[in-house]
Amino acid sequence: MVLERVLSMWPSLLYTLSFEHFTLSEKAMDYRILFMDEDQDRMYVGCKDHVLSMDINNISQTPLKIFWPASTSKVEECQMAGKDPTHGCGNFLRVIQPYNRTHLFICGSGAYSPVCAYVNRGRRPEVSLHSLMKSSQTILCFWCHWQEQVFQISSRAESGKGRCSFNPQVNTVSVMLNQELFSGMYIDFMGTDAAIFRSLTTRNAVRTDQHNSKWLSEPVFIDAHLIPDGSDPNDAKLYFFLRERLTDSSGNTKNIHAMVARVCPVSLCVFEYHVNFLLFTSSTIVFREEVQDCLLLSVFSVFRGSAVCVYNMADILTVFNGPFAHREGPNFQWVAFQGRIPYPRPGTCPGGAFTPHTQSTKEFPDDVVTFVRNHPVMFNPIYPVGRKPLVVRTHADYKYTSIAVDQVTAADGHYQVLFLGTDKGTVQKVVVLPSNGSLDEDLILEELEVFKKQSPITNLKISSKKQQLYVSSEHGVSQVSLHRCMAYGSACADCCLARDPYCAWDGLSCSRFYPTGKRRSRRQDIMHGNPLTQCRGFNLKAYRNAVEMTQYGVKNNTTFLECQPKSPQASVKWLIQRDNDRRKEVKLSDRVLSTNHGLLIRSVHSSDQGVYYCLATENGFKRTLAKIRLQILSEALVSALSNKHSPWGWAASLHPKALVSAFSPAETLAMHQYCKERKQMQSLQNIQNPMRGDLGKLKPLLDHRKSRNRRNHLQEE
Repeated sequence: MVLERVLSMWPSLLYTLSFEHFTLSEKAMDYRILFMDEDQDRMYVGCKDHVLSMDINNISQTPLKIFWPASTSKVEECQMAGKDPTHGCGNFLRVIQPYNRTHLFICGSGAYSPVCAYVNRGRRPEVSLHSLMKSSQTILCFWCHWQEQVFQISSRAESGKGRCSFNPQVNTVSVMLNQELFSGMYIDFMGTDAAIFRSLTTRNAVRTDQHNSKWLSEPVFIDAHLIPDGSDPNDAKLYFFLRERLTDSSGNTKNIHAMVARVCPVSLCVFEYHVNFLLFTSSTIVFREEVQDCLLLSVFSVFRGSAVCVYNMADILTVFNGPFAHREGPNFQWVAFQGRIPYPRPGTCPGGAFTPHTQSTKEFPDDVVTFVRNHPVMFNPIYPVGRKPLVVRTHADYKYTSIAVDQVTAADGHYQVLFLGTDKGTVQKVVVLPSNGSLDEDLILEELEVFKKQSPITNLKISSKKQQLYVSSEHGVSQVSLHRCMAYGSACADCCLARDPYCAWDGLSCSRFYPTGKRRSRRQDIMHGNPLTQCRGFNLKAYRNAVEMTQYGVKNNTTFLECQPKSPQASVKWLIQRDNDRRKEVKLSDRVLSTNHGLLIRSVHSSDQGVYYCLATENGFKRTLAKIRLQILSEALVSALSNKHSPWGWAASLHPKALVSAFSPAETLAMHQYCKERKQMQSLQNIQNPMRGDLGKLKPLLDHRKSRNRRNHLQEE
C-alpha cells in the first residue's frame, strides 16, 4: 500500500492560508468547473440552476451568480416521467464555452429538456497609457468599469438538443472552435442515440451516423481536445476520448474498451482505435514544444483499483497512420486491411498540407467516403509509454476519478506533478520520478481532504499563472495552493525528504522554489531526497539526539510510549538501554507491540525499565524522534497510596516528610522526580491558559492571602 507523506484533513486545512472553499448550499448541487479564463482572472462553474463566475485569486470572495432554473412546466413533466426530482429534474449546467471575447455560450439539462443561452461576461477595457495620462475622465471611467463586472444572461433561450445531454448524470463534452460548437453527448430523452455533433454554424449542422455501432457503441464521453497535426492549422484535429462497449469476435459478449476518436473540424469524419484497458475515467493533455512531444495522461479504473497511463502523441499519430481494421473470414474476426487505400488517405482534412485546394469533404472521391463508412476503426492498439502504467493502485479503498498535471522545473531537472482526485473526495499530489529514461516511479507527496463531506471529485483545473489548483465535487468548489511547503515541517531535513519540486530549503524555512532564482542557499534534491548532502551546516547532529523525557509505569499494568513520525513513509524501530549497557533493539511480541503511534507494553515487568529510543528511517536518513526513560513503580506502592481504606490510609494524616521516609531511596527519588515534573506541567498550563477578566486579577491576592493565613509552611514534595 502506497502511503502519502503528509495527510491534511478538512478541519486543519480549512484554517490555512493556502486553502479556500465555496459552496452555495449544504445540499449537493453537482458543481462542475467548465471553463477557466486566466486572462481575465475568472473561472466559470456550473451547478444545479446556477452559473457562477469566480475570481481565481480567491474563490471564497462573493462570486457573480446567475440563477437559471428549468421552467416549472418542464420540471413537472420530468417528475411525471419518473425521473429523480433531486438529481435529474433541474437545470444542471454542463456546457460553458467562450463564444467570443464578451460572451459565453452555456447549456443545461433543463429537466430533461436541454436549453442553451448566451451570457454577457464583459471584458477588461483596452485603455492605452497615453489616454490615461491625457484625460482624467478616462481614468475615472476606467476604474468604474473595474468595480462593476458584467455577468448577465440573455433573455432569449434556445434548444440545447444536439449540444447537451438530456440526462445530467451522462457526461457531455464540448469544444468551441471559430464559433462552432462540437459536442459529444446523447441526443435523445431515452439516452440511446449517441453522437458527435457540430452546431452553432453557418454551415449545415453535422453529426455522426445515427445508431451506427461501427462509429459509436454505447459511448461514455470523457474529454475533448484540439491537437495540432503538423505546421498547417487546417490539419489540426479534434480528439474525443471515450469508452465504449464493443462485442467480441463471437458477437455475444460486450467488453468495455477505452477509445479515442479524432475529427476534422471542417468535415466531421471520425476515425478510431481501441486501447485494451478498462473503464477510462479521465484524461489530460500535457503539451511540450513539439507536437510529437505532447503527452496524454489518462486515468483508468476497475473494480479492484486504478491506474494512470501516459501516452505519447507520436505513438498516437503512428496508429492513425497505420492499417485500418477490417472484418473477414468465417469467424468475422478483426484483421488488418490489406487492400487498396483510396487517395486522399481517410483521416486527411480538406484544406490541409496534402489537400490544399480542397475546401470540403464533398469534393472527395466517392471511394474515399465509402471507405470511411466501412472502415472507421484502426487496427493497431496504442500502448502506454513503457507498455505499463505509470501509477497503479490495487486493493485500495478509493478509486481515481480525475487528473490534472503540472510540469515543474526543479533544481535537478524537470518533473511532472500529478493531482489525482478520488471518489472519497480527496486529492493526491504525486511526483513522477524518472528512472532509466522512462517514467515508472511515483511518490505521493500529500493527500488533501478538500471537502467536508465525502463525494467523488468531478473536476481538477490548474492555473499555472496563479499557481493554484481548483477542485469541484457535488458539494462545492475548493482552491488549494500548488506549493504548501510549511506542511512538511520547519527543518531542512523535513523539507529535503519531502521531495516536492515546488519547495526548497532557503536557510530558514521550507518555502516556495523559484527556478529563476540564483541564490545558492536553496537546498533541493527531488531525485534522491538526501538530507546528508543537502543540509550540511544546518545542525544535522540534532536529529541524532532527542530531549529525554521520564515516564512512569506500574508493574503488571499497561503503559504506552508515544512516538509518531511526521511522515507515514518512515519506518520506526525501538531501542532500549538498561543502566549503562549498550542499546539493543526491543524484541516485539504479544506483550510488546509497535503501533503507528508508539510502543505498547502490556503487563509491565521490572526488566522493562530503561531508556527507550524511537528511531525513524526515511529514504536512508535516520533520526531519533523520542528518548523516553521508563521508571517502573511497584503495584503495591501505587495501590496503597490511591486506596483510602488500605492499611496505608493512616498516611494521609502524617507529615509528608514522615511519609516519604517510609519508602526506599530509589522509590523516594522517583516520587521526587514525578512531583517536580507535575509542578512544571501545571505551571506551563497556567501560562498557556491564563485566567481572564477579574479572576485573573484576584488570583495573586488569593494566593497571597492563603499563604499568610497558614501557620505551618511545609516544603511541597
